[in-house]
Amino acid sequence: MSAGAIVAIIVALAVVVVVIVAIAAARRRKLQQRFGPEYDRVVGETHSHRKADAELAERERRVRSLDIRPLNETAQAKYAGEWTAIQEQFVDQPEQAVAQAGILVTSVMKDRGYPTEDYDQILADLSVEHANTLDHYRQAHQVSLQAEGGAASTEDLRLAMLHYRALFADLLGQPAGAGVPAAAPAAPTVPDASVAPDALAAEPGAASADSEPVAPAPRTGPVR
Repeated sequence: MSAGAIVAIIVALAVVVVVIVAIAAARRRKLQQRFGPEYDRVVGETHSHRKADAELAERERRVRSLDIRPLNETAQAKYAGEWTAIQEQFVDQPEQAVAQAGILVTSVMKDRGYPTEDYDQILADLSVEHANTLDHYRQAHQVSLQAEGGAASTEDLRLAMLHYRALFADLLGQPAGAGVPAAAPAAPTVPDASVAPDALAAEPGAASADSEPVAPAPRTGPVR
């Protein structure tokens, strides 16, 4: 074989390698953009970008095989009304409200077409389309487990409601930061002149679904 032929083969192989590397890099960037912080978490767990790429690509393939569908307007309004009722319940029954919030989020998942039997699989499936709110679900789920054992403070429960609300709004198809739509306009409230304006959004008893849940009295110790 002539030297020219050898050089041509080497050049061709180099071009193939460059193309393969470029394709892999483009695929990795796409996964990073789609999965966001979940990509870094999987890399940390697997200690390998290559393994993380393979796992996340497999998640994409699995979710494509599922019948994931958006909610219609009727279902959105129904779930929004249920969320409003649960949030109002939080004032007097925070533990029960958090438990009901978890059940409601699971119901929305099921209605969207997500399997809901296995917690780890739920996380994997949600990560494909809801990666930006996935950590909210993890934290809310953790507090729910603590609440079952009476080890969650009122503040923990309040934060759990906020975490559940983030994924709930995402599943309903709300834009980021839009909050959860109320099923009906909230009744007007008369602000107390002694309350600072920034605190009005958290006024107890407000029926708006996108206001923060407010506990009846802060407690730092575990809920009994």
